[in-house]
Amino acid sequence: MVAEPRTACSIQGEPRKFDPKFRGPIHNRHCTDIICCVIFIVVILGYIALGIVAWVHGDPRKVIYPTDSYGQFCGQKDTFNENKTILFYFNILKCASPVVLINLQCPTTQLCVSKCPDRFATYIDVQASYRYKPDQWNYFKQFCKPGFNNPRKSVAQVLRDEDCPSMIIPSRPFLKRCFPDFSTKNGVLTVANQTTFRDGRGKTRNVTDLREAANGINNVLDARSVGMKIFEDYAISWYWILIGLFIAMIVSLLFLVLLRFTAGVLFWIFIFGVIGIIGYGIWHCYWEYGHLKGIPGSDLTVYDIGFQTDFRVYLQLRQTWLAFMIILCVVEVIIILMLIFLRNRIRIAIALLKEGSRAIGYIMSTLFYPIVTFILIAICISYWAVTAVFLATSGEPVYKVMANQTLCKYANLTCDPETFNTTNVTKLCPGAQCTFAFYGGESLYHKYIFIFQLANAFVFLWLVNFAIALGQCTLAGAFASYYWASRKPADIPLWPLFSSFGRAIRYHTGSLAFGALILAIVQLIRVILEYLDHKLKGTQNSFTRFLLCCLKCCFWCLEKFLKFINRNAYIMIAIYGKNFCTSAKEAFFLLMRNVVRVAVLDKVTDFLLFLGKILVAGGVGVLAFFFFTQRIPIFAQEAPALNYYWVPLLTVIIGSYLVAHGFFSVYAMCVDTLFLCFCEDLERNDGSTAKPYFMSASLHRILGKKELSPKKAVG
Repeated sequence: MVAEPRTACSIQGEPRKFDPKFRGPIHNRHCTDIICCVIFIVVILGYIALGIVAWVHGDPRKVIYPTDSYGQFCGQKDTFNENKTILFYFNILKCASPVVLINLQCPTTQLCVSKCPDRFATYIDVQASYRYKPDQWNYFKQFCKPGFNNPRKSVAQVLRDEDCPSMIIPSRPFLKRCFPDFSTKNGVLTVANQTTFRDGRGKTRNVTDLREAANGINNVLDARSVGMKIFEDYAISWYWILIGLFIAMIVSLLFLVLLRFTAGVLFWIFIFGVIGIIGYGIWHCYWEYGHLKGIPGSDLTVYDIGFQTDFRVYLQLRQTWLAFMIILCVVEVIIILMLIFLRNRIRIAIALLKEGSRAIGYIMSTLFYPIVTFILIAICISYWAVTAVFLATSGEPVYKVMANQTLCKYANLTCDPETFNTTNVTKLCPGAQCTFAFYGGESLYHKYIFIFQLANAFVFLWLVNFAIALGQCTLAGAFASYYWASRKPADIPLWPLFSSFGRAIRYHTGSLAFGALILAIVQLIRVILEYLDHKLKGTQNSFTRFLLCCLKCCFWCLEKFLKFINRNAYIMIAIYGKNFCTSAKEAFFLLMRNVVRVAVLDKVTDFLLFLGKILVAGGVGVLAFFFFTQRIPIFAQEAPALNYYWVPLLTVIIGSYLVAHGFFSVYAMCVDTLFLCFCEDLERNDGSTAKPYFMSASLHRILGKKELSPKKAVG
């Protein structure tokens, strides 16, 4: 009796049975996870409907234009405020920070003006001199409420009713709002070269009070100046930045092509380099250990001297160097033993890397597929952002009572500006006003704005994960077509990338959406946990913070695990065309039967691709540095004159890294696909004439004759 052959790939669990009809990615497919596909389409239609509803109710002008105390936009065309584009605050001292100002929640009257004040003035002084200095009154009244022109009204009543501000100070527009014109003179903060000002209520105050009210504005204004210079640098260097990114693309392509010949060399150079460095460390520790012999105090133990803040003290002890030497010896032995016992798996990993480079060489179009994924994700981000803005700006103006008296029982209650003066609120709370607070409403739609925002975020995460899943499944199908071709490249299908994309969309939209849905749910939970953590940061409840920290850690690990499972499930979907759950289960158990190979391949791939990213970004970055600093004599005249040479330099370095990451992500997907196909090949076939392997000749040689022939046992 002949036992069924088992290969080395079947470490645990049952190997897959041989299917003589199997010849790679199945073309005679059927639709999978239809229910999830239908739900996904319905959700997309609902998402479109949500965007339309938000577009009908929302008004982005509420974000673009500042709003005064009457709920009117500053600078809006065909309105009274058309030429008044800037928001002016009557008493900026009541504003706690710029965030409060930008959110229109500063408890003072806000007025649209055509320009900001350019001088110091108080209402008391202007009223006292309006008869013989009418120009001062005419200038000051433009910052009063529209239509107010009664300088004879008592100062107390004017300030109570907030007809005019008690003072004006030199300001400049920022974010279409008037902020104090801060400057620094000899290290001292000033406004219009003054360090003090009168607040119009009988007090002389320091300009630092204004700085506290508008905390950080000076730094932001300085940042705006820097931002303009950075914009200028981009304007004159964009052409050279694109050239740098193009060079990064060429270098990335060359690196992937050369991996076919250099993957093994690079890996072994690194490994022997690590062994050599650790060996030198062992020798140095031994030398230090011997050098300290006989020196007074060197034979003391760590326990004898106790804890010391100056760690150099421990370097004077022989015991310290002996411990270092033992640790390095253990690490050295572990590395050498791992190389001895895992040498064959390392050779297989390197061969798969070379095979991946060869596969990409035959299907070059796969290198540019990340552009499709990028476009899809960009569309998702744009739609989510626009919908979020329209949802946030939905609603009608809501007015609230703003009272100067802290004990006013009507403070912060909603009011109607048209009927407010007929109520008794002004009598019970002198100086109280009905001013614009925010946009909202009492309808069913407005009550569920937060739910709609949450749904907007969830569907956004779902769509982004679907776009990524579609890319992974498409690339896996293309590379699987390469592996399962009997004669490479003759039997590779025509247009394998487009064929794989068509199969993924036509048959497996439901499966991809299912995997993306699971991941989106976990990501949404993580977003909610981050929000709760942010809100509870100031609490003193240690248990709550500990629980949140544990939950965040657990869901982070769960997300990483799901991404790993989904990625391999999509590969199995691309090969066999089964539903998501079946593919995920088969991929998981296949990987568990090859857990050592998975670990070795993963680390070898990560190392080589990380090395490639550093090589591309570093090499192009060095070239860009010498170019933009005019240190290349040939191109010295071509280099643009820049305010900050690091602006295009960092752009080139970061852009080069992202370009390399885009290309190498395709390569990583290729290697993962080939690895799963390789394990499937070993479990299905034994290398005999009846059941031949589909792997390349290089993998044949590494496996050896014993694994290429069926093992027979007589029973």
